[in-house]
Amino acid sequence: MKNRFSTVSKMFVPMLAAAASTAASAQVAGTYSLAAAFNKITPHVESGDVSAPALPGTKADVGSDTEPLLIATYMISGHVSLEAAIGLPYKHDLTGAGAIAGTGKLGSTEVLPPTAFLQYRFFEANAVIRPFVGLGITYAYFRKETGSAQLTALINTGGPATTFRIDNKWAATPQIGIAAVLDRKWFASAAITKTYLKTAAHYSTGQSLDLRLNPISINMGIGYRF
Repeated sequence: MKNRFSTVSKMFVPMLAAAASTAASAQVAGTYSLAAAFNKITPHVESGDVSAPALPGTKADVGSDTEPLLIATYMISGHVSLEAAIGLPYKHDLTGAGAIAGTGKLGSTEVLPPTAFLQYRFFEANAVIRPFVGLGITYAYFRKETGSAQLTALINTGGPATTFRIDNKWAATPQIGIAAVLDRKWFASAAITKTYLKTAAHYSTGQSLDLRLNPISINMGIGYRF
C-alpha cells in the first residue's frame, strides 16, 4: 500500500508543481490573455406603468439571450487586473406584464453592453485555481427596437404602427469569478455579474415606460495567456 502511494505521489507531485510554476509565469504583472466564452444575460425586470393614456398597470417584461463573448485581461500586478468584455449584440423580446400579462410579444431590441472591470485575484500568482472579484462599468447601447402589431393594438388602437426607442445608459457591474490553469498557456474561467441598469422606453405615441432591468450574466469560457 505504501509503495502504491509512493508511486502515485511521484507521478502527481511533479505535475502539480509544473502547473503551479505555469500559473506563476502566466499571472504576473505585464502579462495578458484572451478568452472566448458564452454569456447568458437574464434581466430581472422591475417595470413601471406605461404613461397615460394606457390601461392602468400596463407593464413589460424582458426575455433572456445567450451570445459569444470575447474577454481580454491585463495583469497590472500579481493580484490586480484590468478586464474588458465585448461580444455580439444580445436580442431581447419584450412581452406584456401586469395588467396585460399573457398578451404576448410587444417588440424586441438588440443591446451591446461592453464592460470594463478592475479586478482583484486571490491567492498567489502560482496558484492553479484563483477566485476573483471585480467592479465594472457597463455602457448599455440599445438599437434596432421593433414594435409588434400587438403593441400597436394595446396602446394605439386604430392608429399607425407604434414604434419605440430605449435610452442608452451607463451602469455599475460587480463581478465574482474563478480561473483555473489547464496547461502552460490555456485556462478555463467562469464569472457571474449583475448590472444595476435603469432605463426608459419612449413610444411614438408620446407615452413612456420606466424599466429597471438589473440583468444577471453568467459566462463560461476557455482562454489563452500570452
